Amino acid sequence: MKVESASLIDETALKKQKGNRRMTYYLRRDWQLYLLLLIPLSFVAVFKYAPLSGLVLAFKNYKIARGFWGSEWVGFQIFQEIFDKPDFIRAVRNTLMLNSLDLVFSFTMPIVLALLLNEIKSVRFKRVNQTLLYLPHFLSWIIIGAIAYQLLGQGSGAVNNLFELMGWNRVPFLQEDTHWLFSYLAIGVWYSMGWGTIIYLASISSINPEMYEAATVDGAGRWRKVWNVTLPSIRATIVTLLIMNLGKVMEGSFERIFALQNKATTEYTTTIPVLVYRWGIESGNFSRATALGLFQALIGLVLVLLADRIAKKLGEDGLL
Repeated sequence: MKVESASLIDETALKKQKGNRRMTYYLRRDWQLYLLLLIPLSFVAVFKYAPLSGLVLAFKNYKIARGFWGSEWVGFQIFQEIFDKPDFIRAVRNTLMLNSLDLVFSFTMPIVLALLLNEIKSVRFKRVNQTLLYLPHFLSWIIIGAIAYQLLGQGSGAVNNLFELMGWNRVPFLQEDTHWLFSYLAIGVWYSMGWGTIIYLASISSINPEMYEAATVDGAGRWRKVWNVTLPSIRATIVTLLIMNLGKVMEGSFERIFALQNKATTEYTTTIPVLVYRWGIESGNFSRATALGLFQALIGLVLVLLADRIAKKLGEDGLL
């Protein structure tokens, strides 16, 4: 037994030596590429990992005069304070509701659109539609908010002006809470639908054409091919994107709500990102804003890990 264990140790040592030699060889051979790699790695280190030290503010009663490290350590007192705030419960409720509805509509619509575009035989028509559909993704939410108020405003919006010409009543698309909610979701679908479609179309294009030919031989129609060939083939892509989107259920889009909110609609516009902005930037309570942001990030991490675990139990690869 001792001889066998000694031989195993020797083999492990030899493998390590070979691995080190290979690493040295690749570093010498491709040192220019590794040098270029330092640029994005430095960006990630400076802008993604270095700011993590600021999370200590969530456990301190931060005072600008005392500085970052000189402020009093209070432990979980800040978290207890924010959990007792009425705005916190409201923000969590609105964040979960808006993002869950977004997950239902904004996540599923790109899949439906990709399946429909894939069935179109005219390549030119397909390309024109793809271009028109993903162009909104390149606009900022401030521009989209301005366009939305020009089109959907109750007083002088183009859509309501058209309704009035047709003898219909004006609709408060963005000036009443329930109408604002539906408008918020519809604008979100319009904004993200085209960009998400690109990913699914790329996944569909990698499907082996012989699978469609075999389905045709078996007598499958167009929609049967979609259900039995296309959807199962892109299932891994759907699951991966679903896991990534589940991690954003507690995030929400600050820019989107900030661009579409107004004083007449306050029922659904208080979300966690908006509350972080109000507490941190407007009120200057950086400890409370940091604690809320940390809570939001931890819940998002738990959701991603949970979704990944469930996906693996269902036979998918998952992310981790």
